[in-house]
Amino acid sequence: MQNGPINLYRAEQVRELERLAISIQGISSFELMNRAGVAVFACMNYQWPEMQSIALFCGAGNNAGDGYIVAKLALLAGLKVVVYSLVDPGNLSDDALLAYRQYQEVQGEIILFHPDQVITADVLVDALFGIGLSRPITGLYAQAISLINATNVKVIAIDIPSGIHADTGCVMACAVKAHCTVSFVALKQGLLTGSAVDYCGDIIYESLAVPDAAFLEIKPATVRVTKALMPPRDRYSHKGRYGHVLIIGGDHGYTGAARLAGEAALRMGAGLVSIATRVEHAALMNLSRPELMCHGVETPEQLARLLDKASIVVIGPGLGQSDWAKSLFNKTISAGKPMIIDADALNLLAKAPSTNSNWILTPHPGEAARLLNCTTAEIEQDRFASVAAIQAQYDGIALLKGAGTLIASADDCAISTTGNPGMATGGMGDVLVGVIAGMVAQGLSMKEAAQQGTYHHGLAADNAVREKGERGLLASDLMPYLRVWSL
Repeated sequence: MQNGPINLYRAEQVRELERLAISIQGISSFELMNRAGVAVFACMNYQWPEMQSIALFCGAGNNAGDGYIVAKLALLAGLKVVVYSLVDPGNLSDDALLAYRQYQEVQGEIILFHPDQVITADVLVDALFGIGLSRPITGLYAQAISLINATNVKVIAIDIPSGIHADTGCVMACAVKAHCTVSFVALKQGLLTGSAVDYCGDIIYESLAVPDAAFLEIKPATVRVTKALMPPRDRYSHKGRYGHVLIIGGDHGYTGAARLAGEAALRMGAGLVSIATRVEHAALMNLSRPELMCHGVETPEQLARLLDKASIVVIGPGLGQSDWAKSLFNKTISAGKPMIIDADALNLLAKAPSTNSNWILTPHPGEAARLLNCTTAEIEQDRFASVAAIQAQYDGIALLKGAGTLIASADDCAISTTGNPGMATGGMGDVLVGVIAGMVAQGLSMKEAAQQGTYHHGLAADNAVREKGERGLLASDLMPYLRVWSL
């Protein structure tokens, strides 16, 4: 999702926004529920104007109330409507009960759900669980979700796909796979990262006319990164004004990693890029990219001369964990330079943790698990908590890669929603650190570069797959698209 609100919220904050809207506007909570139902039905008509029948799956809470309003509107519009309820709807409470009774008044059909039922409809509506879900789904609800996912028709989720945790994006044992999700009041942070991205489909945001004054009362939990342009260069310019990036890595068998990072930094506009690598690799690494300055480095003393000249250092691409790698790593982290720590340099850091306010750490979930001495599953269970924990333990900027990459500083957390599954291939992380380094070299702060670099890296991949598709995308395929960042 690259459009829509920038600010993202946790479930408890959304509930507070609803309370503020009711107070500020002097409306009832049922009025908000009615607005939600109207918004969902309008979205359905826009997405699938030819639909003739719908089936709704309603649970026991307010999400079910939204569903009953949708059902009533659809029935009044002349559609064939069936509601499959997982509870006795007479036991609903408050607004949901009122919505059910209104559906009853227009002679709406309700059937208690049974897993053996055959569902026939043009569109299915998921109104089982809302943003309050905090436990794994089991029993009849799990069976209903399995049935929904097994049908070959379009599915729309009300506010959030049932089974997705609104704050973390993780799947609570099982979840509805929707083609479209209509999110109300404020965007929930969990919709845009982790497993949730495979379940939400197209996300449609509806504010339900919640006033701006309500949002002024609550600080967002996360912000979505949006594109920022670099200012145009002065006509009177030279390479020395645009920084010197030093890439350290490329051990035996991994020369491509440092090479990719170096070219990415150049493509982003860095004035100079040097690579410190094995002596036997130095003469070969720049054969196809002569603008790279490649140096054979075997000792920390040889590396010191290159560190002195660098304005930003990247260590890790193809570094390995040999004695050579460890000596260069130790020299680098003691140099007092702005730096980006990636790949095996992160694994070395995990073995000897330290802090630095002037670095960016760029782990994937496996590396993040080593940094926090936990499992990869625990990292993915709550990516927001994980990236915050890395930042708190190691300082600087922490960047947790994956679908919906998270960037945490001491002050806030941001999420980048660019990118696609074609990026699941070797070398993409090396290009990312080169992109970020190129931005730092040209004057962006570490935080700005981490956010904008992640965004642009994903955007370049999105542009690269537009013509030829995701499968078979190479990290080097991004290079022609990196230059368009400043346009």
